[in-house]
Amino acid sequence: MRAFRTVLEQKIRERRQTLQEFVDFAEVFARENNEPGMIGVRHLQRLIAGRKPSGEPIGPSVQASTARLLERIFELRIDELLAAPELPEIAERHGPEWGSAALTAALDWLDEQAGWKPGTSRAEVRARLAGLDLGQLLDRGALRARVGRTALTRALVDYYGDRGVYRASCGDVEVTASVVTCAEWLDLACPLDGVHDGLALARETGDRVLLDDIEASAAMSRLAEAVALGVRFRNLPLYRLTSIDFGPQGVRGSVGVVPFVEYALTSDLLEQELTDAVAAGGFETRTPLRDRNLRSLEAVYDLSRRTCAGGVLALCAIARPQDQGRSRPDYALLVQERSGKVLNAAGRLAVIPKGFHQPLTDYRADAAVGATLRRELEEELFGRQDVDATADDARSAAPMHPGRWSEPMRWLGAEPGRLRMECTGFGLNLVSGNYEFASLVVIDDEEFWHRFGGQIEANWETSGLRLYSSLDGELMSELIRDEAWSNEGLFALLQGLRRLREIGGDRVDFPPIEWRLSD
Repeated sequence: MRAFRTVLEQKIRERRQTLQEFVDFAEVFARENNEPGMIGVRHLQRLIAGRKPSGEPIGPSVQASTARLLERIFELRIDELLAAPELPEIAERHGPEWGSAALTAALDWLDEQAGWKPGTSRAEVRARLAGLDLGQLLDRGALRARVGRTALTRALVDYYGDRGVYRASCGDVEVTASVVTCAEWLDLACPLDGVHDGLALARETGDRVLLDDIEASAAMSRLAEAVALGVRFRNLPLYRLTSIDFGPQGVRGSVGVVPFVEYALTSDLLEQELTDAVAAGGFETRTPLRDRNLRSLEAVYDLSRRTCAGGVLALCAIARPQDQGRSRPDYALLVQERSGKVLNAAGRLAVIPKGFHQPLTDYRADAAVGATLRRELEEELFGRQDVDATADDARSAAPMHPGRWSEPMRWLGAEPGRLRMECTGFGLNLVSGNYEFASLVVIDDEEFWHRFGGQIEANWETSGLRLYSSLDGELMSELIRDEAWSNEGLFALLQGLRRLREIGGDRVDFPPIEWRLSD
């Protein structure tokens, strides 16, 4: 894999910016911070090369004002920025190490499903990794991040038609999400209490997932990119939805269990393929994986014939008292910007918590939707690293035993009614065929914010956390309109806001959320 020439080049690429985008950022930074330094694209190209055309190091020839500007942006000395970065071995440089158990499991699975001799995929992925240009890879990630949600949804509607596609309005804002659903799957207000959210664990048939050459090639490219970018994953079990129903008793259905690599190297590849095709402007002719695996709405709904993994994600609303910044009590609403280190919805906006529906240690009990949501609250907001599915040292027999709860979760569990969790909607995401349990978490006691508001901190899966007030209808409309949303995140946000408006009383002041579905 080609190395960066300078630390400066590495830092710019890590920001997922093109050179022109960084130059634009530096101009704004200089103006806002009263820095006289300036830099253009051609000048930047010379700096990241680290040498003059004659081959001499650039070194002290950088203008003092330019050097100071770069030093303030990156908080490194100019000589450090223009030096060559350290080049550790691949196993030290990247997330799933070359010899890690997760990567070994993925390579072994790929050999088996493609019908290859053991070791074939390892050799091929190693060759692809050696040929990767990390700068180009980061550029590709930046290009994907610029593909808006509306463009993705429009392409999917063109492919599948608009029957059952979720649309919603809030005031003068109208949006469409790539989630197909029906009236019976919306506005559920279903308590996630272990009684109304039970899914039965079904026995898997053990059918093999046979990959053709195109599918196997895409899987190998995915693994090479994951190693290069340091994407974190472990080959833990995932629930696979095989049937679903909603009625007076709540959520009912069945799930099987599949290894994570089966999902990561099949269904999950559809999102990247879709984004790259839309970015290239030729969706119709650049989706061989989708054409093979999810070619129609009938295939989307046929849960028993495909690997339908999915997740649980919730809008979190925490009651706050009136203070100097707010004339009335409200709810703090949490929104996350997803890290580039995650496999799912990287770089997109989403509600928080958000996680795969998967067991920890008790496969049957953990199938309840609320079990995943409680675990994600502990992991993503309350600092419980030991329930992180990507961690390597999970040894507890009962990681969600009350005796292991965080201090915020213990307080919430001390009295009935302090923590309210409901499923607000269900749908199937056309992006990759995933199932989505949209949910709402409400904490109505202001004492929680007083005690623990300052302790709420997102984990590594989040690159940024935002707070919105349930009284700020203007900002809420702007938030809904934001093109950076993942489709499942927007679906959960809208269904959560719709339910919160019903139960939030005077703490809520934003336009009603109205949904509609096409026949």
